[in-house]
Amino acid sequence: MQVEDIKIFMPSKDYAVSQLFYQEIGFVADPVNDHLTLFSNGECQFFLQRFYDRSLAENLMLQICVTDIQAAHLLCERTEHKQKISAITDEPWGQVFYLWGPSGELLHMTQLKSGQ
Repeated sequence: MQVEDIKIFMPSKDYAVSQLFYQEIGFVADPVNDHLTLFSNGECQFFLQRFYDRSLAENLMLQICVTDIQAAHLLCERTEHKQKISAITDEPWGQVFYLWGPSGELLHMTQLKSGQ
């Protein structure tokens, strides 16, 4: 089997708020229907769905790799719809900060070291 792409279906506690959140952090929304929106940033995409399960949302984690962690942190600090955001920390493999979305999902915002 040759996999060409994988897209997650992200739950949303409040669909409209989650749509705003992902647009605030740099994703472009492309509505599919009343219950599903495709979000894109470059070649990366995911679906936001009008569906919420607390256990799923609060245990969902995504790593989002960025090219400039400082710029990403500044952008994410300004979003009105996040739950919380951590400081940037250094790790052996690069830098990371954590961003909790409006439904409780955890985004690992990461800048990998060259060659990682």
